[in-house]
Amino acid sequence: MKKKVLLFVFLIVFGTVAMAQKYAYIDTEYVLENIPAYTAAQEQLDQISKQFQKELETMHAEIEQMYQDFQAEAVLLSEDMKRKREDVIISKEKDYKELQRKYFGRDGDLFKKRQGLIKPIQDDVFNAVQELAADGAYAVIFDKAGSLTMLYTNPKYDLSDQVLEKLGYKN
Repeated sequence: MKKKVLLFVFLIVFGTVAMAQKYAYIDTEYVLENIPAYTAAQEQLDQISKQFQKELETMHAEIEQMYQDFQAEAVLLSEDMKRKREDVIISKEKDYKELQRKYFGRDGDLFKKRQGLIKPIQDDVFNAVQELAADGAYAVIFDKAGSLTMLYTNPKYDLSDQVLEKLGYKN
């Protein structure tokens, strides 16, 4: 009987403490869209991406033209000439794929540029959220923009504008 009473008291105390936790959320998309440096960085990355894509498209068109020329002239070429032409086309295709990896690969130029431009801004947002969590004694701050599904959010618990203020941006 004593154990049941102690267990009951423990559950009530634990339940009260758990319900006293403070929760809030932010919308990182909203926060980042309201930071001019982020918008400028995104535009710069878009320009770089378009430049890389244009260069790759030009190279691909050149390879396609080489292949079409080869097919048109194949009947006139000796076996040795055919092999040399095929080798040149294959070499160009390898160069194309290597350049594509260099620009858009996992550790490619675009990824590195994104890390250099956007990561510091994201780190600042993260640090501001951590400060708000510490100052407001929040147990958890969710990200509404993330993969977490939030069916309903009460705007009174939205700290997005406070994050922007902490970063020095007024809304």
